[in-house]
Amino acid sequence: MRFLVRRVGFLLVALWVALTVNFFIPRLMPGNPAEAMMAKFRGHVNPVALHALEVAFGVNTHQSLASAYVQYVGNTLHGNLGISTSYFPLPVATVIMRALPWSLGLVGLSTVLGFLVGTAIGAIAAWRRGGVLDSVLPPTFVVISAFPYFWVGLLFIWLFALTLNWFPLLGGYSETATPALTWSFVGDVLVHAVLPAFTILLTSIGGWILTMRNNMITVVAEDYVKMARAKGLKPRRILWQYAGRNALLPNLTGFAMSLGFVISGAILVEYVFNYPGLGFMLLQAVENEDYPLMQSLFLLITVAVLFAIFLSDVATAALDPRTRSSS
Repeated sequence: MRFLVRRVGFLLVALWVALTVNFFIPRLMPGNPAEAMMAKFRGHVNPVALHALEVAFGVNTHQSLASAYVQYVGNTLHGNLGISTSYFPLPVATVIMRALPWSLGLVGLSTVLGFLVGTAIGAIAAWRRGGVLDSVLPPTFVVISAFPYFWVGLLFIWLFALTLNWFPLLGGYSETATPALTWSFVGDVLVHAVLPAFTILLTSIGGWILTMRNNMITVVAEDYVKMARAKGLKPRRILWQYAGRNALLPNLTGFAMSLGFVISGAILVEYVFNYPGLGFMLLQAVENEDYPLMQSLFLLITVAVLFAIFLSDVATAALDPRTRSSS
């Protein structure tokens, strides 16, 4: 119980710090969202139009910093993240919710699959150290993981979309398709997600294989594994219930951080494939100087990472009770 209270306390403090930093960063920049939008129209800036934009965006230049901070925290807790300048007059929360399912479906599923497959291959390769699997798969995937996301994505587009014409070129679904919860539309979305998902999976799996293999090699040499073998337990049981379970613990934090960054999407992959996720949206927000959208996306990424690490600590404590007393 004390372990959980300490972790919750750390989470709350970290969330407060993230909120505070996110509040001050845009205020350290010159101007405001209204001035950034008016700057796109070169020439004389009409003060009346500027004031109208400031009112529309909720900018109050005469408000004190303390009052603005209290209002910002209250609005954030109620889900009021402001108005997007690049998607005006849509609220930022509405804009984010449109792109969030795409990133969760594409990057989230690819990250989970990469972790599961990479962990399994790494564990088996270490268990059968020196065999064919250990000699071929880990080095191959480690080399592939060194390739940049965008390079692999462009290679897949050239080979599978342009040359072989097996998969669509760009986008999250066909231009002629009507978004609806139907089998035809879902199938169209899945076909469009194959290349970007396979790009993320192929370039991320090598890291999980290497770390799990190294952890397993250390764990297999432990006395309790030798004792389990001496008792005549089945190799599969020793692999997964004894060695694999303990070798997995160091990877949980890294996996949790990867899940947290799922919110940001794989920016380069989504940009290369023109995929309508949060990563592509973040890049557009930076290009369009959409401060409210950028601020909200940065906060969302930070909160997601903090919660993922919190869940990782809880899972680690559940799998290994020794970490509770040392934390």
